[in-house]
Amino acid sequence: MKLFMKIKALVGITGVFLATSGFAQTTLKDAFKNDFLIGVALNEAEFAGLNTNAVAIVKAQFNSISPENALKWESIHPKPDQYDFSAGDRYVEFGQKNNMFIVGHTLVWHNQTPKWVFQDDKGIPLVRDRLLSRMSNHIFTVVGRYKGKIGGWDVVNEALDDDGKLRQSEWEKIIGPDYIIKAYQFAHEADPRAELYYNDFSLENEAKRNGAIALVRKIQAAGIPIAGVGLQGHYKMDWPTNNQVDETITALSKLGVKVMITELDLDMLPPATKSQAAEVSMNFALRAELNPYTNGLPAAVQQQLTQRYADLFAVFVKHRDVVSRVTFWGVTDGDSWLNYWPVKVRMAYPLLFNRDGRPKPAFNAILQLAGAAVP
Repeated sequence: MKLFMKIKALVGITGVFLATSGFAQTTLKDAFKNDFLIGVALNEAEFAGLNTNAVAIVKAQFNSISPENALKWESIHPKPDQYDFSAGDRYVEFGQKNNMFIVGHTLVWHNQTPKWVFQDDKGIPLVRDRLLSRMSNHIFTVVGRYKGKIGGWDVVNEALDDDGKLRQSEWEKIIGPDYIIKAYQFAHEADPRAELYYNDFSLENEAKRNGAIALVRKIQAAGIPIAGVGLQGHYKMDWPTNNQVDETITALSKLGVKVMITELDLDMLPPATKSQAAEVSMNFALRAELNPYTNGLPAAVQQQLTQRYADLFAVFVKHRDVVSRVTFWGVTDGDSWLNYWPVKVRMAYPLLFNRDGRPKPAFNAILQLAGAAVP
């Protein structure tokens, strides 16, 4: 209750953030050092040092990193007989050099996986044993290369449909539902000290959350250590509710695992669909009414964004004994995938830093919530 009273004092009765002048004298990672890691997803221009503005923000503000695409199958293993570790190596080197907790994302996913993975050289679908062999070889090669360097892996990504049942991916169709157990088994054998995670969107919806709980229990029953569940956190301004986030973290914590907010951003643009899913395959035509903030974010909308971030972080801090990491999906608004998904091309404003790299009012709201001093 004291925490929520503090937020009320910060944002005022009407929800308007009061302390907008000046920038905080501390950083996100320092403000929450006793609560959880503060992470960020990086693209290649950032971890290669080309985007110097973003790099400066990352080094100052964050103590954990995730790769947007560098470790996905299509990037690191584009052909049957070819691995390309150039981007992955630079990503890991960046994290090591800056003493960050390095996350691997992701080993097994239905998207951004080349078609050849599921087919023989004649284009005929593989049988179970051959696909298991390809999965095993990929996981042992990739995880083995970064053994002792990458601290945790999103082993399986987005394996559930909205109803909580297994997604009918090529992995499931060819191998069967135990493909998930096999993936975690291979990952654990490849690096027994790495943390293993399950990562998905919309787990705040009860049916899908229950599916994730059942999935984690099956992995645990197989004797494979699973360290945490990632809530992707691709949130809207009105979904999920604070209570949904709170209930989801509580429910998952009863499994004895940590909870991570892995891909946090706030989509405040008009929706192109009623779907709450963060399904990357969705694509809709641009219409003027879907892109209303081409000249910048109005003050009233900026205040709503500030309030929303403060409310969410209140829930995260409440569960600091369970939440181990909060990772933003992008450094600045200009880096966000929401500029291109599910509609191309729009002006999105979902993160804590604007396109010039300057902190927005939501940044200060979060720091004040953590007890940091803001002039």
